[in-house]
Amino acid sequence: MRQTLSDRPPPSLGRALLRRVPLFGALAGIVLAAWLVAVNDVGAVAAAFGRVGVLGLAAVVLVRVGIILLCGIAWAQVTAGAAVSTGPFLLLRFVREGVNVLLPVASVGGDVLGGRLLTFWGVSGAVAAAGIIVDMFFQVAALALFSLAGVLLLGQLDGEPAAQLAAWCAKGLGVSALVLAGFFAVQRFGGAGALERRIAALGRRFVREASPTESARPGVQAALDAMWERRRWWPLSQGALLHVAAWFLGALEIWIALRCMGFEVSVTEAIVLESLSQAIKSAAFPVPSGLGVQEGGFVLLGGVFGIDADAALALSLVKRVPDVVLGLPSLIAWQMIEGRRHLLAPGRSGP
Repeated sequence: MRQTLSDRPPPSLGRALLRRVPLFGALAGIVLAAWLVAVNDVGAVAAAFGRVGVLGLAAVVLVRVGIILLCGIAWAQVTAGAAVSTGPFLLLRFVREGVNVLLPVASVGGDVLGGRLLTFWGVSGAVAAAGIIVDMFFQVAALALFSLAGVLLLGQLDGEPAAQLAAWCAKGLGVSALVLAGFFAVQRFGGAGALERRIAALGRRFVREASPTESARPGVQAALDAMWERRRWWPLSQGALLHVAAWFLGALEIWIALRCMGFEVSVTEAIVLESLSQAIKSAAFPVPSGLGVQEGGFVLLGGVFGIDADAALALSLVKRVPDVVLGLPSLIAWQMIEGRRHLLAPGRSGP
């Protein structure tokens, strides 16, 4: 007998709560951001933001474009078995970023969507899912290295607050190293075999509308094994290095913004601020776009370098300008891709 919607069991309480984690995170972030604004001088924040100027904001946006392009190239490099050019990876990387920063989803929601959209170009679901997994691993591993550089540089500064903050961040990096090791082991040493059903389900979700022969293709674990082959050490190395370069390039956003505000900040200090603020934001990944968390991180870190809370909040606002300027067009591009998916895959023609 065919099961109707009314006959299906309701979702478990745990699953229902899990689906609402981004919503809870967004509400908590809004409360935190509102509190930070309330306890500081809104006029001073606006004045500091205004000193950046149109040219400063434009420079920050251009830097963000460079960062996203580097990440898109890295994604293309690590994804073995995707017989498409780099162009779709660049376009979909913008979509991934736009979804992650503007929609009420956890910070990995855009990545899952990006893998699904890649299948519209004829890439198998298994390859798309495996490519996202490997790309996310390199992205997080590169952030860990970037944060380590920030901690080491912070440890060179004089003062007890800097030493305490460096020690606290070092402990967090130790935990991150364990998580990354486990993430790598699951992919590289067959650990994904035990999770094949769940991972394969992720791949099928990407190709829910694909042809019935999709299920006969190699699974996600096989695609992961192909991507981690030793002979692919050069593309994998390129992907990793591009992600590292992208994180370091992000420090230029900090340097430009603070210079425009009138702070004599060095490149080293900009690296510390960017690396540790990104680490704090990533640790709170259930909070959409790190709302409130990013602002609190800049206030905390800015105090170490003599940056007042008003300027720190203005800096966070500057960092969010590219989110909107680039994110809104990327969401429009997403809808256009959805509407024209039948024209994208090789061998398909329009109506």
